[in-house]
Amino acid sequence: MTALTAAARPEQDASPRPLPWRRMAWVTWRQHRIALAGVALLLGGLAVWLWLEGMAAHHAYTTAVDCHPASSGACGALVGYFLTYVSTGSTITIVLQAVPALIGAFAGAPVLAREMETGTFRYAWTLGFGRWRWTLAKLVPLGIVVAAAAGAFSLLFSWYYQPFLTQTLSFNNQVPLDQGVFDLRGVAFAAWALAAFAIGALAGMLIRRVVPAIVATLAVYTGLAIAAALYLREHYMTPLLIKNADAPGSAWTISQWWTKGGKPVSQDTLSQVLQAAPQLAGGKGGIPQDDPTVNQYLAQHGYTLWTSYQPGSRFWPFQWIEGGWLLALSVLLIAATIWLVRRRAA
Repeated sequence: MTALTAAARPEQDASPRPLPWRRMAWVTWRQHRIALAGVALLLGGLAVWLWLEGMAAHHAYTTAVDCHPASSGACGALVGYFLTYVSTGSTITIVLQAVPALIGAFAGAPVLAREMETGTFRYAWTLGFGRWRWTLAKLVPLGIVVAAAAGAFSLLFSWYYQPFLTQTLSFNNQVPLDQGVFDLRGVAFAAWALAAFAIGALAGMLIRRVVPAIVATLAVYTGLAIAAALYLREHYMTPLLIKNADAPGSAWTISQWWTKGGKPVSQDTLSQVLQAAPQLAGGKGGIPQDDPTVNQYLAQHGYTLWTSYQPGSRFWPFQWIEGGWLLALSVLLIAATIWLVRRRAA
């Protein structure tokens, strides 16, 4: 048997030994250090802003609370000064709502989309590391870094926002489950950042172009965040019901409705009932739900006001529920991305 027709020995047919994971970690860092630096600059700049505003807001709050007598003009001026920080806090929360989306769009979407768009994946997938290990070594470390950075930032935000959640000052109506800040505190912010990153990675693999993947990531994340705030979050646990009474001050009021004889009553019917009492504010049209005189009048005529609410004590159960399903979603999206990479022809 000649050398040309001789069968190859098993050791000659064996696949080359896979490269170690630590080498791919170095490659991931080299390729994505600019994106990671961008995340660090974004969160770092916001952290400095929060720290400076937080120090001033905490000082203004402490000064207002310690002022006596509370009814004096000087104390009223201090409370008014603290109110300026409440307004600033609303602006900050609006800005921070966009942070996970930006992380997903500019750190998650380009991870695979840039490789696909430039065609460098053809070279990367032929290396000894393997395409699925190559994808896993990119997505998992980057996702962990993003989630850890967002988690640390949420701790700072929780400290910053604490004065606005206390009930010491009578004007303060913020609640722990407030929809404007719930997903910026606890574990939810890190979970949303990770989910945005996973959405971006999958969008990049599906679309294979950076800019369209960024746009798709922003659109999908925005839709998911709105759906969670408007429809999902209130159903994490069964709401509590009370009748003819206000929900606790720290509670998240979901809805209110009137009934009579166990049947719901429309707003038009209530307006007609109030026409019989023109001395009430509601008799002029409209039903002020927070007017105790109107509520008392309707209760005396057999109407019952029901209030559905989530108590503030459920803040952490809600945090873990939201963090849990977002983590599961992120794992599913990353797994789907790896599956697509394995099926993609090089």
